[in-house]
Amino acid sequence: MGLWRFMTAGESHGPGLMGIIEGVPAHVTVTTELINEDLARRQKGYGRGGRMTIEKDQVEIWGGVRHTKTLGSPVALLVKNRDFVNWQESMAPGKGQPDRVVTRPRPGHADLVGGIKYQHRDLRNVLERASARETTMRVALGAVARSFLHELGIEVRGHVLSIGDVHAPYRDYTLEDLLASENSSVRVVDPSIEQAMTKAIDQAKERGDTLGGIFEIRAFGLPPGVGSYAQYQRRIEGQLAQALLSIPAMKAVEVGTGMEQAEAPGSQVHDAIWWDKEHGFSRLTNRAGGIEGGITTGMPLAIRVAMKPLSTLLSPLGSFDIESKEPFLAQVERSDVTAVPPAVVVGEAMVMHVLADAIIEKFGGDSLPEILERIEQWKRYVKEY
Repeated sequence: MGLWRFMTAGESHGPGLMGIIEGVPAHVTVTTELINEDLARRQKGYGRGGRMTIEKDQVEIWGGVRHTKTLGSPVALLVKNRDFVNWQESMAPGKGQPDRVVTRPRPGHADLVGGIKYQHRDLRNVLERASARETTMRVALGAVARSFLHELGIEVRGHVLSIGDVHAPYRDYTLEDLLASENSSVRVVDPSIEQAMTKAIDQAKERGDTLGGIFEIRAFGLPPGVGSYAQYQRRIEGQLAQALLSIPAMKAVEVGTGMEQAEAPGSQVHDAIWWDKEHGFSRLTNRAGGIEGGITTGMPLAIRVAMKPLSTLLSPLGSFDIESKEPFLAQVERSDVTAVPPAVVVGEAMVMHVLADAIIEKFGGDSLPEILERIEQWKRYVKEY
């Protein structure tokens, strides 16, 4: 990322999670209520595990906001871990003797490779930070990006397309569809498929197994011309793919009709261009998912993400102890059966960070009024092109 940059810190069972964003323009409305709403959305979803009954995430704004408006300075956030009360000795940042030492790496986690990379003999030093708990702060910071984009008329929402082998019917979803998916326990638009998904989750739980799935993120109201073909790192779909694949357990990303395009003829892949005096240029379809040549087209962004089944199994796989080199069945930490519904919220956050940065790169400005003025001027130019 360039002008809009963020960083997180903190461990899963440490005192809390911290985050900071640099590049937020002045005069953007940011409230704890809005951030907490997205944090609560991240904790929902059928198939969640025990950690969600412990943590009730609430944000504290520590800098960059005064009387609900951003100042143009870095925005700093804190989310405390309620479970730290049970880990104060084990995770103390000061002097102490480490306990709850982990020497048994779990297949599918960062435990073993992280221990090798950072030369840790206690793998808790790895799993505490590699944990998806870190995404809590990504979502909190993402809510700041949501506030900024909302002021520009850009809305980002996601929904679940599949859990395990249960697939929802796919169509060109509207913003209203995606907002309605919040009423579903698995965040699916079509209520007729919800029961089949929850049944699949129940069956996996009975087997001591986990399930992955596919979710989609859409962005509405994006102006054309965001991103660039001029250099590889400026292509907007490349930035989105990197951001989304940085989320733990994400394994694949496709834009528009994605993988299907490899098998279809070009006549069924590309979007015919249309022009009329009232609207200017547009597309008759949106198979490209709102991006052509690394640049937004003005059509809704549509990007899908595949999440693998979670690695912590109640019926664990085999592994070896790093000290004794003896075989064992992998250590079980608290785990969800599936985390696809809450992963949607994390995906939204990462997409919003990328889009916020790209908008600022394109239009510039230190304050919201400046950026709004430049976007309106750009829209007039595009319509008359």
